[in-house]
Amino acid sequence: MLSTLVAFLGACTLIAASPGPSTMLIIRQSLQSRRAGFLTVLGNETGVFVWGLVAAFGLTALLAASRLAYDGMRIVGAVTLVWFGVRTLLDARRGHPEQEDVRPERTGRASYRAGLLINLANPKAAVFAMSFLPQFVPAGAPQLPAMVGLAALWALFEVGYYGLYVWFVGRLKAVISRAAVRKRLEQVSGTVLLLLGLRMAVEG
Repeated sequence: MLSTLVAFLGACTLIAASPGPSTMLIIRQSLQSRRAGFLTVLGNETGVFVWGLVAAFGLTALLAASRLAYDGMRIVGAVTLVWFGVRTLLDARRGHPEQEDVRPERTGRASYRAGLLINLANPKAAVFAMSFLPQFVPAGAPQLPAMVGLAALWALFEVGYYGLYVWFVGRLKAVISRAAVRKRLEQVSGTVLLLLGLRMAVEG
């Protein structure tokens, strides 16, 4: 049991360490504030848990089996990524983040929603959850409760992991606050999100 748990957490670390849309969005939102970054993390991990639940109930098998459903979600995901990328590039061009003058509670809702949306709009996340979680269900354990528990552990682990990103960006705030540095980071994150969206749109 312990060896299975260690292997699972090791796999979660490798997954989280792989750069992707969620990572770039978390960094981008963390440039606004630690609060925005952390709420983006919470939104993203809500999406992780939702896909884990869907996988536990076997519903992602329908998505994997239906080309039309998968392609529909893929296009939605691509549009979402392109939208985030273009918006980030426009913010960099204007030279100030779009949410700087918005009330904190509204900024928080927007950050959480952005993290949730970017995860739920990715069909690969759904299919991956279906193939990933069953591998770590202990022999003889009831599959549904075990997969729900693993999904919760996965999401909680990533809250801690991505929370380090938010903390690190906050620690570098003195450097990042410089207009030229901040603009370049916005440009890089926006370009990566845009390219990821275009790649998702054209992939087979």
